[in-house]
Amino acid sequence: MTPRRRATLRDIAAALDLSVNTVSRALAGKDAVSAETRERVRAEADRLGYVPNTMARSLVLQNAMTIGLVITNPSNPFYARLISAIEERGRVHGYSLMLMVTEDSADNERRVAEELMRWGVDGVLAVPVQHGIDHWERLGKSGTPVLLLNRDLPGLDADLVGVDYYDSARRATEHLVDGGARELYLVEEDLDISPVNERIRGFHAVLAERGIAVRDDHVLRVPTRRREASSQPWDPIDSYAVGRRLADRIEPGSAVLAGNDYFALGLYRAFTEHGLSIPGDVAVAGHGDHPFAAYLAPPLTTVRLPAARVGTTAVDRLLERMAGAPPADAPARTLLEADLVVRSSTAGPSAARTGGTS
Repeated sequence: MTPRRRATLRDIAAALDLSVNTVSRALAGKDAVSAETRERVRAEADRLGYVPNTMARSLVLQNAMTIGLVITNPSNPFYARLISAIEERGRVHGYSLMLMVTEDSADNERRVAEELMRWGVDGVLAVPVQHGIDHWERLGKSGTPVLLLNRDLPGLDADLVGVDYYDSARRATEHLVDGGARELYLVEEDLDISPVNERIRGFHAVLAERGIAVRDDHVLRVPTRRREASSQPWDPIDSYAVGRRLADRIEPGSAVLAGNDYFALGLYRAFTEHGLSIPGDVAVAGHGDHPFAAYLAPPLTTVRLPAARVGTTAVDRLLERMAGAPPADAPARTLLEADLVVRSSTAGPSAARTGGTS
């Protein structure tokens, strides 16, 4: 079956014995065309199934009305919420979204940056792999503003909008210490990225301030499965093995902060299989407030990340750059505060004081 050819302005003009220019002006609602002609043109356009060619229009106007969004993995619940917020905010301003995925591969990221340059998008929001800045610099020099999302990229002259992970880890760690824990552990993924590094920094800062000895084995790095199964950013099995080893030596009254709720899920199983009670023997907190967190037994204390606010703030800032807002002396860094959601997995003095449940 031969595909039907897409209707054009020329087809409408031929059917009505009008000029292409008249048809174009009629569809655009120009006053120079009579109401009767506009009605005839619109009716014929509907009959032929005419759809405006947005790409051709963008070539003429030098405006694609498209924002490029580069993320590492769409199956991460945080990025799923982020995508929705960005798409909705962009649509309000008339922009479509072009989504590109790098799977945390530097090679993929360079290819994606080149593709975005060829497509001529109006601006780019990027969660960077954090290996190399040349391709982002080329995109910026081509006239396409680039804004970083959730991860910093030192050396790149670009705005950043993300979560204040240093503060979120500090608040979660303080909550665990206030609950009576004197032996604390942080379970983090093994990627060298700014959110992980900032959470480690916040965790260490609280221990040092509270006079708790900081040892190398207080931070346990989980070898994630990203390299083997890129469609799943985390898997509880990644932290389950770490949790089993930790359960053999952890002292009663200790606490563990997980870098994401999936890691906390693996720790739950490891600890309970070992006969440890949560929170009786060990308190557990996470990051992300994923939908399952409130339904674990016991419900998980976790950090609720402001994904939607990150998305809308980033779009608004990018639109300012696209409209020609001059760069400041230094790129703007906007880090949004997360919310600590206290549930019974960390039941203790601090939970009683805040009364926080969700």
